Amino acid sequence: MIIVVGSVDSRSESFADLVKLSLEHVHRSRGEDGCIEHIVQIDYEDPLRLRFFERWRDAAALKVHFAQPSSREFVQQVAKLCSKPPVMAIYDAEERST
Repeated sequence: MIIVVGSVDSRSESFADLVKLSLEHVHRSRGEDGCIEHIVQIDYEDPLRLRFFERWRDAAALKVHFAQPSSREFVQQVAKLCSKPPVMAIYDAEERST
């Protein structure tokens, strides 16, 4: 399984647009093959920051996701609305039962 975590910091005047754009992206991504989970949340310690958490079946599914025109467009639009560059980290994980 692949886990992606990230965050974007908005300017106050663009926050509503960033939330709308992010929710559209999350909802669209959830329908892609290999998407296990994809969420966006407001960081309550920094209310202009959105945090993303994603789980993908494998690296191939994530690669297809990143190649989608809508994903590339999302990244371009987010860059216009942020106060600084987005942050993203990708992890290869193994699920274990407890």
